Formats: sequence, C-alpha cells, structure tokens
Amino acid sequence: MHSGLIPTFGPRIPDYLGADWIARTAFLNDVDAGSPAGRPDVAVLVSRADADAHVSDSGVAALWLPGFLDSFFHVEQADAWREAGIALYGLDFRRSGRALRVPNRRDDLRDLLIREEEIFAALTHLRGCGARQIVLIGHSTGGLQAALFAHRHPGEVSAVVLNSPWLDHNGPAWQRTVATTAISQLARVSPLTPIARLQPAYARSLHVDYGGDFYFKPMHKPLTPAPVFAGFFAAARRGHAMVADGLNIKEPVLVAHSDASGNPLNPSAQELAHTDVVLSVEDMKRLAPTLGKNVETLEVIGGRHDLSLSELPARSRYTRDSIHWALRQLQR
Repeated sequence: MHSGLIPTFGPRIPDYLGADWIARTAFLNDVDAGSPAGRPDVAVLVSRADADAHVSDSGVAALWLPGFLDSFFHVEQADAWREAGIALYGLDFRRSGRALRVPNRRDDLRDLLIREEEIFAALTHLRGCGARQIVLIGHSTGGLQAALFAHRHPGEVSAVVLNSPWLDHNGPAWQRTVATTAISQLARVSPLTPIARLQPAYARSLHVDYGGDFYFKPMHKPLTPAPVFAGFFAAARRGHAMVADGLNIKEPVLVAHSDASGNPLNPSAQELAHTDVVLSVEDMKRLAPTLGKNVETLEVIGGRHDLSLSELPARSRYTRDSIHWALRQLQR
C-alpha cells in the first residue's frame, strides 16, 4: 500500500563509522505483507556530519543504495566523492542494515517498489539541503532498485551509476523459468520459506576480522549464512521481468562490472579476491543496453562484486572512472 506521503529524516545521532559520521532515521508509511506488525518500518540515512552544509554550498550530492543483506559503510567512497566536490550519503533500506527491526526477517520484502518511499525521502532531504543535481548510485539489488526508480521517475536524479547491478537471476535457464514460476507460487502462500541460504565467504573476505580491508557491523551485513526468503526472490524476479521488457531511463547510466564471474557456490580465494562471485557479469553486459538510450559500461579488471570494495588497483580504477564519468554528466 503506497500512501503518497514523503517521510522526513529525524535528528542526527552518532554513527559507528567515525566521530564525524551521523545517521538519521525516518519512520515510513507504506506497507506490504512483510511489514513488521505493530510498528512502522524505518530507513536510515548516513553521512558525514558536515554533508548537508557541503551540499548547500555545492548544489550537488550523491546517494548510495546498498544491495541484498547489505549496508552502507563505504567511508573510502565518501572521501573520494568529497574530494571531487560531491557529498555522498548512504541509505540503509527498510528491513536491512541499520534499519533492520526484526532480526530474523532480514530483507523480507514482498514488493521492491515499496522502497521508492525511502528513496524519495532521501532525495527530498538532499534537495532541502540545496542539491540541484543528484547522482544515484546502486549496488547489486540496490542497482536494480536504482534502475527501476530512474525508469519510473524521470527527472528525479541527474545521473545513475550501477555498481554490479542485479539485472537477472544468476543461475541456469531452468532456474530462471521453471524455478521462478514455482517460487512465485510458493511466495503467495509461504513467503517466509527460505529457498536458499547465502553463504558468508564473500562478506568475510571483505571484513577486517577475516583478513579483509573493511569494517562493518555483522548485525548490518551478516558474516554467517543468511536465508533468502521466497517472498523476496519473487519480488526481485518481478523487477527482473521489468528489466527484460526494457527500461527507458532518460538520464545517463553507467553500468560498471568486473571482467569475470567466479563460482558463487564454492569460490576459491583467488575468485573471492578478483572476480564477482555473486552475479553474472555476462548478464550485466547483455542487459545494460536495455536500460535506456544513454548507457555506458565500465569493465573493471579484477573487480569484486562490490567494485568499490575490490582489492587495489581495481577499486581505484572503479572509484576514479565512475566519479569522472559522473562529473562529465553533471557538467553537460
């Protein structure tokens, strides 16, 4: 159910990313069958403490949409965008990351489009700070969300960067057809049935406690196996069907991806470090042209699934080239 009301983000509170980072919570109005009983969903907007003032001065901002079982912790990206003159904000969607209210219902989503409410809330906040141009950045499922949002709401953002977007199911043909039909039917009667468990090898490869380069709270991005619910998968597949039918994004789009996919079920250490072990790179290449008429691609050699968390020099190339691309679009 879509109320049409745009929520506002509340007072700033300190965030774990550092002394100069803050988070704001918005209480949401729209509901689907996965909404927590008796209390509203929330979304959380994360930024450096001086981000609003920076946007007021520059008139430009960027908004980061995380993926499935994900959260915003991308301090390095925020620093790079700020050096280019753009304040970067992260949005933790309802039922994920900082906005997870029922721990055993992580990403229990029955309709991807319901998250447009918090995207609108974040964009409204940025415009209230003085943003005249906004770059929308989406990773994985957040990339699918970003593409659908830009297609459905032309003119809301100035440019779209898709970081390894989830544009189709990464599996054999029978899973894309027969299994999708079966799971969609299951989702109607038992949406909380787990159809798979996402293994933690990839997330662990990123985390400092397992030898990675980044710190995030495991309560926000799990380091243990996590279920994929039938209701969520069915919702995602409806989004994939929209992509397959062809989108018409008016704004310029950059689709960035690794040069290779690894084994998603049992990846080697080499694959974890230098390939996308979550999604199919070929799907991204195949479907990028269907997103709109002004689509460019960026292939990052040795890139991980989240290109911004790749090992060096891959993440440096993604960061540099995606920001330079965005700046070119904003200057046109």
